[in-house]
Amino acid sequence: MNRGMDSGSHPAPKTGFFPLSPEMEFGKDYFALFGLAPRFRIDEAALERAFRALQAEVHPDRYAHRPQTEQRLSMQWATRVNEAYRTLRAPLARARYLLGLRGIDIDHPAAAAVSADFLAEQMEWREALAEARGESDLAALDALRERLDGEARTLTGELARALDEAEDWNAAADAARRLMFIEKLEHDVGEAAAVLES
Repeated sequence: MNRGMDSGSHPAPKTGFFPLSPEMEFGKDYFALFGLAPRFRIDEAALERAFRALQAEVHPDRYAHRPQTEQRLSMQWATRVNEAYRTLRAPLARARYLLGLRGIDIDHPAAAAVSADFLAEQMEWREALAEARGESDLAALDALRERLDGEARTLTGELARALDEAEDWNAAADAARRLMFIEKLEHDVGEAAAVLES
């Protein structure tokens, strides 16, 4: 089953008091929900505008005095709109979702292998983090964070080329898994720096 997709379709009512747009279908993928093409490179301003418009349309406060069925439906829609927005605005989550639409799960154990070179880099970065922690070296943590930020930018470019141009899903999955590791390590570096700065 594709990640992020619903098994059922729950169209918004086309008549009555619930004013959701008739073309909105609960089973649409996240890109279609916001009127965007299913690509890694997206118009972030267009995503923001579409999100704000949908958010206003389905916000549960608008239905606080409506029947429970409409209140429940607005809550379901609000949850879906928020989830879709969070997914598409983050590069890694967006790549994961695009790959999921094509039946590729980057977390599947059978697809978790990365290159020996990247494994070596992982060890080097982990050792640098451990050393900076041990020596309470904030400058070293900042330098490592800058290096990781550069690597993340490189991988984001790789994802765009693999997903939007080459349609090389294996290469995209590999880049996404590497970016996933980078983001986790960036989080760890941030936590270590916060401890030293406190």
